[in-house]
Formats: sequence, structure tokens, C-alpha cells
Amino acid sequence: MNKENLWGPWRTFGKSHHFSHVSLRETLQGGQSFDWKSLSDYHWRGKIGDVALECRWEKNLVQWRKVRIQKLKSLQVEKYFFLDQGYQNAIDELPWRSDPVLRKCISKLRGLRILRQPLDQTLFYFLLSSAKSIPQIQSIGDAVCKKYGKEIAPEIYSFPGWERLAQVSEAELRSLKLGYRAKYVAQTARLIANQDNGLEGIGDLPYRDAKKELLRLPGVGEKIADCVLLFGGNFLEAFPMDTWIEKSLEKRYALKGWKSDNKIHFARIHFGKSAGLAQQFLFSAERLGILDKK
Repeated sequence: MNKENLWGPWRTFGKSHHFSHVSLRETLQGGQSFDWKSLSDYHWRGKIGDVALECRWEKNLVQWRKVRIQKLKSLQVEKYFFLDQGYQNAIDELPWRSDPVLRKCISKLRGLRILRQPLDQTLFYFLLSSAKSIPQIQSIGDAVCKKYGKEIAPEIYSFPGWERLAQVSEAELRSLKLGYRAKYVAQTARLIANQDNGLEGIGDLPYRDAKKELLRLPGVGEKIADCVLLFGGNFLEAFPMDTWIEKSLEKRYALKGWKSDNKIHFARIHFGKSAGLAQQFLFSAERLGILDKK
């Protein structure tokens, strides 16, 4: 298929999504997903599962299109982008009415979402995340997908799956610049592949039980487990604690000197059952310098 016929027609999100250009860009490229690359400041290319997708900001509307021959229903796109009523319910439950910091985050990043990504792929990328920047994680992940996945569009490759990665040696993974993370990926792949149901069912467990299951895997600590559950398991109560969030809680909520566990405990009580969504607002606002602007 030539390039002119590769992509299907553009489709438009309903107007109730409330995205801005900044919040759309931050949703796609702000550290929760490593699938999306900029074609311009208003146009991105990535994937949902095994389907290649483009997304753009056009005249204050969000538009998307898929590779013409691939199957993807609008409902699947809406689920991935968290466009259902559950998003607004989660916003309404957050304490922004009494929390001026969170209120400013939500106001300046109106429409910012948590993407509903595949859990297995999310686990893979966050195993690569230790001490790496977003572009570095993308680059290493792309190399693995290119070598062991399938090409779903020009230069876009699917996640190969843990069963396929279980057949790859640690040395081979190291050759793709995974460094010490190769050990964790190789060991985790073999462990998952040897389980009857792999990672199936984790999303149906209560949050604490799901987290315990992930913490059993090599290389998965508290932060990675919470990232995987929030960004790949739709557990909005998960509250990943990274350096951005730790500093934000210290500076904005006067928690300097508190231990990390106590900060997380505060956040889960203060922000409630959608604490993970609040975390993403704080993370993006700190990353973009929004909270230091008048």
C-alpha cells in the first residue's frame, strides 16, 4: 500500500473531551506512554495495541486516524483516551475546590488524561525507566519492538509480548542498550511466560492485591508497580512517587522532611480514590513550570 492510501480518514473526538493543545500533548508525551512521537507540535503518531494511529490538534478539535486496513473501533479509542463519564466523575471527586494548587493544575491543564494502555506493554516500558529520560526509554523500547515485534506501519512496531521476550537471552537484550535492565526484562519475561495466565486477571484484583502480584516480578519496586497499575491497569488510586512528585509535595504541601511512605499516605488520603489522576496533574504542572507562574 502506498503512503497516500495507508491512512484512513480523520475522525473527530466529541466536543465534551475538554482537551487543550497543551493537555493533549502532555497526555501523549508527558511520561505515561512511550508510544507517541511528534510529527509536529500539533501532530503525533503512535499506536494502540497492535494498531497504528495518528492524532492531531486541528482548529481546537482532536482528530485521529488509523492505518486503513487495521481494525479499531471508535469505542476502543474512546476507552484508551478515557473519554467516558468516568473521567469527569474522577475530576469531580478530587479536592480542587479546597486545594488551590490542584485547582491551578486542573485549570491550566484542562482535559489532561490518564491513558488506558495495555498492562503487559506498560510493564515492559517502566522496567526500562530507571534513571532514563523519556526519549531514552522510547529509543530502547523501539529497538526491542523493532527486533522482536511486527511492523504495523512504516517504522512502527508492536510490543512483541512477554512470551516472545522469554525466548531472548539477557546478552541479546544488553546488545540493544538495555544495560542492567536486560536482566530484569529477561527474568520477568520467563516468569510471566511460565505462569498459566501470564498477567491476565491483575486488572480485576483489588489495588493492593494487584500491586503485590507486580512486586513479585524482578526489577519491580513500589514506583514501577504504581506506574504500571495507574497507566496500564486503570487503577486511579495508584500514586507513583518520583522525584517530581516528591519535590511537589514538599514545596506545595509543606511535607519537607517526611518519609516517602508518609507522603504517599498523605496523598492517598488528601486526593482520595482518584489520587493517580491528581498525581498526573501535579507531575505535568511541575514539569512544565506551571505552578511557578503567576
